[in-house]
Amino acid sequence: MKEDLKSRLRPGLSAGEGVNIVREYLQARILGSLQRSGAMVPLAFQGGTALRFLYSLRRYSEDLDFALERPESGYDFRSYLTAIRSDLIREGYVAAAKVNDRKVVHSAFVQFPGLLWELGLSTQRNEILSIKIEVDTRPPAGAGLETSVVRRHLTLRLQHHDPASLFAGKLHAILQRPFVKGRDLYDLVWYLSDRTWPPPNLELLNEALRQTGWTGREVDPASWPGAVKARLAEADWARVISDVRPFLESV
Repeated sequence: MKEDLKSRLRPGLSAGEGVNIVREYLQARILGSLQRSGAMVPLAFQGGTALRFLYSLRRYSEDLDFALERPESGYDFRSYLTAIRSDLIREGYVAAAKVNDRKVVHSAFVQFPGLLWELGLSTQRNEILSIKIEVDTRPPAGAGLETSVVRRHLTLRLQHHDPASLFAGKLHAILQRPFVKGRDLYDLVWYLSDRTWPPPNLELLNEALRQTGWTGREVDPASWPGAVKARLAEADWARVISDVRPFLESV
């Protein structure tokens, strides 16, 4: 499988674009391992990488984010990571995993030491490419779920938050992050530019806001745009641009 990855790095590709392609390819391999290990029964895919895989968002993303929506269906974070690592080693990669499952949000870094150097994308032999996996084990209530077949690098069958719930998750990030993130703003424009996209799941959004200490009023269909507009008025636009620029897909 490593040879398949190498074949996707066309001549003349910039190092930054190459790293984005490699990361996304490995994200697909990790998603495949999660699917085979049964993780996509209790877990729902969410966040920016979900938009990329499900709806072909024109920006790359770094992390794989999930919500534990069906804990009764069985959930074992460490066994999923063991399966991921075994699959990657079988495919010829040097792979390691660093895990932190002592908090509500379980997280892990799947690490690929030396891979970027091997692929000619780094001058540092020991540079480590890492892919972060996060699972919110106590997600806010109210998310809608769907299952989709995705064909991106390989064929995947993924459970995920429905469109209205994905939108709500992005609005929560914009309203509650310590600063306005360029990738969040890019995604917001993407959502708003699609007239067929449903309005945000406000039940989920309000529950998420309460869960994270929101001090404002409950948002409704009339008030959420104003809350977002006020938040964007605080943006550091130089920081916004520098955050999103490395992840934009070249035309």
